[in-house]
Amino acid sequence: MALRSFLRKGSGPGLVVPSVGKWKGRGGASSLRASGKKQESAIDDVSVILLAGGVGSRMKADRPKQFLELEGKPILRHSLELFMKIQGVTRIVIVIAPEYRDSLADVTKKDARICFAEPGKERQDSVFNGLQETALDTSLICIHDAARPLVTEQEILSCMNDALEHGAAVLAVPMKATVKESEDGKFVLRTIERSRLWEIHTPQVREKEQIIRPALLREGFKKVKELNLAVTDDVSIIEQLPAPVKITVGEYTNIKITTPEDMPMARSIL
Repeated sequence: MALRSFLRKGSGPGLVVPSVGKWKGRGGASSLRASGKKQESAIDDVSVILLAGGVGSRMKADRPKQFLELEGKPILRHSLELFMKIQGVTRIVIVIAPEYRDSLADVTKKDARICFAEPGKERQDSVFNGLQETALDTSLICIHDAARPLVTEQEILSCMNDALEHGAAVLAVPMKATVKESEDGKFVLRTIERSRLWEIHTPQVREKEQIIRPALLREGFKKVKELNLAVTDDVSIIEQLPAPVKITVGEYTNIKITTPEDMPMARSIL
């Protein structure tokens, strides 16, 4: 049995299909496996921001991790090619340093939807730069880490559908590990209730009007700066407004490639 199939069956709930039913598990998040059928979607006018500007120092490689080869092609290409196939995607903004853009010349020449944005100092700066390149009439903004090459089309469509219904959505899985809180990094303060914890993945999707309306955008980034927050995921900006964010239950196979140990796992899943 393939590892992806094994993890799907044995490690957690399936995917969100909002119009079909509710998952009776933790946190009240909705989820339903698509019974092997491709999820139908009426989604249109989606702008994708693909974050590929990281240095990836923890990978200890001779190049940024998004350019390391995974099953014959760079990690970045796996996510890019998947989004290129999804119906309704009208723009793909790749946030990437200029010196690496030539490596994508073959696809940019063939697909006019692809454009580039400059990476920022922090993640939220890269997202902000990507937002400036999205289509003015787009209905959804979908932000995805290039370091997550194993996301599936069903996960993406489920997250998009939840964002259409609720305004914003994030792909996540229930936390498996027991999590302890410590104030000093030396002694345990308390155990955090695991049933309330979710491991956040990407993509993260939100309606154009909710996140890009100038007043809301300024307010969200203003609060992040006032609180001196280093925002490591995109819906955190919406949380500061505050505004509701729907949890779309994903799959444990959607790992983020961060360290050398992640590469053999990714190969086995593929």
